[in-house]
Amino acid sequence: KKSEVSEVMTKADMKPKSMHRAKIWSDDVENLYRFQQAGYRDEVEYKQVKQVDEVECWPETGFVKKLQRRDNTFYYYNRQRECEDKDVHKVKVYVY
Repeated sequence: KKSEVSEVMTKADMKPKSMHRAKIWSDDVENLYRFQQAGYRDEVEYKQVKQVDEVECWPETGFVKKLQRRDNTFYYYNRQRECEDKDVHKVKVYVY
């Protein structure tokens, strides 16, 4: 039991070392875009705040399917790309 708790503690303390903006679209940028629309930095912060192990994804594309915001409302996303080229530069990519 103790090791599980310490693992969770180290995860909860994870803070990004640096941040840069996305230049070109990729699958990772698409998912970051979805997390940031829902009000989170990235998957790491989402899992910390919502205390979940897995994020629901579309099996065909691997993109995030559904996210719960901090006010407990849900965002639902399409299978296809949602982050348009004009929005790519708004996506923050965090480095741990």
